[in-house]
Amino acid sequence: MPRPHRRMPAAQAMIVAPQPEAVEAGLEVLAQGGSAVDAVLACAFTQGVVDPMMCGIGGLGSMQVFDPATGSHTILDGLSTCPAAATPEMWERIFERECADGYGYVLQGAVNELGHKAVTTPGILRVFEAAHARFGQLEWGRLFQPAIGFAEDGWMIRPHVAAMFTMNEAAYGRRSYADKLSYTADGTRLYMRDGAPKRVGDPVHNPDLAATLRELAAHGAESFFTGNIARRIIADMAAHGGLLSASDLAGFRIREHVPLEIVYRGRRIAVPPPPAGGIVVVEMLRILERFDLVALGHNSPEYIRVIAEAMKIAGRDKEIHIGDPDFVPPPLDMLLSDIYADACAARIASGEKTALPRVGGDAKHTTTISCVDAKGQVVSLTHTLGTPSGVMPPGMGFMLNGAMNWYDPRPGRAGSIASGKRRFSSMSPTIVLEGNTPVATLGAPGGAWIGVAILQVLLNLLDWGMTMQEAVQAPRFSATTDAIDISNRIPRGVQRAVEAMGYEVKRSPMSFPFAAPHGITTWDESLQGGADPQRDGYVGMIPLRS
Repeated sequence: MPRPHRRMPAAQAMIVAPQPEAVEAGLEVLAQGGSAVDAVLACAFTQGVVDPMMCGIGGLGSMQVFDPATGSHTILDGLSTCPAAATPEMWERIFERECADGYGYVLQGAVNELGHKAVTTPGILRVFEAAHARFGQLEWGRLFQPAIGFAEDGWMIRPHVAAMFTMNEAAYGRRSYADKLSYTADGTRLYMRDGAPKRVGDPVHNPDLAATLRELAAHGAESFFTGNIARRIIADMAAHGGLLSASDLAGFRIREHVPLEIVYRGRRIAVPPPPAGGIVVVEMLRILERFDLVALGHNSPEYIRVIAEAMKIAGRDKEIHIGDPDFVPPPLDMLLSDIYADACAARIASGEKTALPRVGGDAKHTTTISCVDAKGQVVSLTHTLGTPSGVMPPGMGFMLNGAMNWYDPRPGRAGSIASGKRRFSSMSPTIVLEGNTPVATLGAPGGAWIGVAILQVLLNLLDWGMTMQEAVQAPRFSATTDAIDISNRIPRGVQRAVEAMGYEVKRSPMSFPFAAPHGITTWDESLQGGADPQRDGYVGMIPLRS
């Protein structure tokens, strides 16, 4: 079992996230004696301020917590639900096509993506509330202070935020982010300048969000679901024909799950079960354990072929079998069985190609946090706005999710619209254990790329013995369709060899594409972190006291 060499200063606690301000907030809480959960919540609240199209209190997500003090190892699922007013047939006649990259569905008028009808029941604050009640050490209100400070005092547009603000996804069938930023008067005032999104270095001051966060700090998450904040959200929904109702908000409940686990090369891999995306990660690992990957050579043509075929098999199985378990019970025993893994591996070994014309999935616009505290509590969180709706309830300072774009408007499918239904999400906050001891935690934003990115980081750690930083920055590839997408750092000779096997290969112009993993390893109680270089974040640590 390879283990990386220690290369970082000794630390007693560590947190990693894609935003520097958010890492700063988490470190501040850790330094004050907060638990990993406390630090992750402070980090997450701050992410919603400084990365407002990626996440926020109007969003959804999934958290995995391992707490040695209580013996708890649990998944808190806050994936959003369709409002009660949603029906399977309501958009069938205005369906045009799937988005070209598989991220959502194109409807006439983009009503499932932009505006009040695009909003699903947000659940992330219920996750934060439950996590704090069980695992927090500091007062709830204290965890909002860094976020309130950034909202009130201001923050600067960073390179990755600017890239998101100026993204135009018309080629895929989705609206530009400028349309979403300027959809409301509040969004225009906060995020636009001279008719275009704000640029790198421009300041953002959001006193409305500071006031909303103060309300949550003082009155708890209940204000969002049944109190003053809920009333203001629902008034805006009613004024603009939204689907979300007061009963949707009041009735939302998180789900708590035992992690879905497999053993891969002697280590336990713990992921969230459906409708979250862990099943894709562990199915791929079950298949790939049948191969001597190291003998193939890292990112060699045959290595890419074998792993890409496992990606396509798991992606196809997800499309066929995985939705909300309340509506479509997933055949997990079959998908993770030795018999099925053996059969899939045999097909790959024989050279058989699995057809995957397109994989449906959630939005790429997500964020993540991993944290380990001095007492060994380990937390991995992934949360998102889905495809942001553009809707900012007046005077509240935050945007609501647009996750109705994730639901298939064609009735009778695993991902079709239904009242109260949760859509499959690729989010997969992950913890790796040796016996009962956590040795790694990681997560990634990136839509359908999340699973393939986490897979490659796990292989880099567990098969190749890389450090976490080496693992997250190693060149990646992806097979979420029939084509294989490759990083611009994979040599062209390798590309030609893969094409000679009969594959279409698409080269990305980016050095670090296909999701953005961040994580921490704890080999032999030595903390080492990794932050994907494509984002603006970093690894923050509390030094080990001598």
